[in-house]
Amino acid sequence: MDYTIITITLLLALFVLLGGGVWVALSLLGVGIIGMELFGGAPAGSILASISWASSASWTLTALPLFIWMGEILYRTRLSEDMFNGLAPWMRGLPGRLLHVNVFGCGLFAAVSGSSAATAATIGRISLPELKSRGYPESIAMGSLAGAGTLGLLIPPSIMMIVYGVAAQVSISRLFIAGILPGLLLLAIFSGYLMLWSACNRSKLPEEGERLPFMEKLRRAKLLIPVLGLIVAVIGSIYGGIATATEAAAVGVVGALLIALLSGSLTRETFMASLMGAVCTSCMIFFILLGAAYLTSAMSFTGLPAALADWIIAKQLSPYLLLLALTLFFIALGCFLDGISIILLTTAVILPAVQAAGIDLLWFGIFVILVVEMAQITPPVGFNLFVIQNLTGRNLGAVARASFPFFLLLVLAAILITLFPQIVLALPQAMRGT
Repeated sequence: MDYTIITITLLLALFVLLGGGVWVALSLLGVGIIGMELFGGAPAGSILASISWASSASWTLTALPLFIWMGEILYRTRLSEDMFNGLAPWMRGLPGRLLHVNVFGCGLFAAVSGSSAATAATIGRISLPELKSRGYPESIAMGSLAGAGTLGLLIPPSIMMIVYGVAAQVSISRLFIAGILPGLLLLAIFSGYLMLWSACNRSKLPEEGERLPFMEKLRRAKLLIPVLGLIVAVIGSIYGGIATATEAAAVGVVGALLIALLSGSLTRETFMASLMGAVCTSCMIFFILLGAAYLTSAMSFTGLPAALADWIIAKQLSPYLLLLALTLFFIALGCFLDGISIILLTTAVILPAVQAAGIDLLWFGIFVILVVEMAQITPPVGFNLFVIQNLTGRNLGAVARASFPFFLLLVLAAILITLFPQIVLALPQAMRGT
């Protein structure tokens, strides 16, 4: 069978469907049916029925709606305002001062949210007006928020990690732990860039405000206790082996409800809004999962993934060359698709090739998520760009230009974890006692 013809046919069908405005999930199902009918040699309807059940009847997937609900609850609380007030006094001593609130605020909220767009929106609705009123340049404020918002995908608990873990059959708990050090590395890179930018652009920064006494800083730091407690409860329970990812998600939901209750934000309206938001997002992701699972099955019937793996073995491509090609491919896809769709669309084809190249699937999951983070700030379909455009009223081009330095910083982080894979693997290995 000519695999070139199969590839061209399926890619053409996919682009026609997506270009025609068909939902991503339906596009994946459509391409799967075309592949099964034309090249698979198996009954498309029967396979669809069995795959629909097999892809949804997964205990692991129950963590997904729970973490989404946790983020939805916190999005409707005063958490972002408290985080700004708690962090701001401690940032004044750093070069760039309050610009670092975007980075550290997003890092903290990412650890209890799991969503990049929710992280950028929650922190941005407080930080951007505050930074603008104090005279900070809008471009660096927008760029730092767009870049730091991507931490929602990498710092656990991450919705993207759950999706990849299910698709690649990798432990979600180990993925969560593997994302901690790369997340902290990225946070440090962003903060370091802001210090460097501030040193080179002192004239663009406003005059330093009145310094608060140390005891007042400590008093305001108490506002961070709820979010820090929730982070310890969720991530600590997983790392300590006390809870699975799903059980930790349940702990997170209870903790988020308590935070909302104690802050006075938990009303019938906010509770129902968070519940409906979680249901809508979960249904969308599950529908895409179903479509991707069917496409994966169709791909296996055509023999395309195995053929690609055999080709890579025959060509003896180095892992670095393969990773470079995949990075460019993912960035190109990121111009048109969201992160979840990218992962689910490509997993069936590329994972056999990745395994054939001897690349660890746990490490590759973090690498893919880091590359997908780049897609979050890549026009025209960069979700973080849309969020910031909404918050500021600026055009997409201006937001994209402000975000470009942080895109390059994400590339730097991807290079670092490639050269030093233990950044990803050290904590999961310690967790297993190996």
